[in-house]
Amino acid sequence: MTVINFNKAKKARATANAKALAAASRAKHGQTKGEKALVKSIAQKARELLDGAKRSD
Repeated sequence: MTVINFNKAKKARATANAKALAAASRAKHGQTKGEKALVKSIAQKARELLDGAKRSD
């Protein structure tokens, strides 16, 4: 016969639910601050490169 510690099972279930909720929240709210800054800097660099290549008539 196996003895089950209900407190440990309850905590393990709560932890699993919290991890699932956190993953869903990360997917819902998108990128981290660092990722947003990286994307912004890449876009800025591309914009500057394109502006530098424009011809003036």
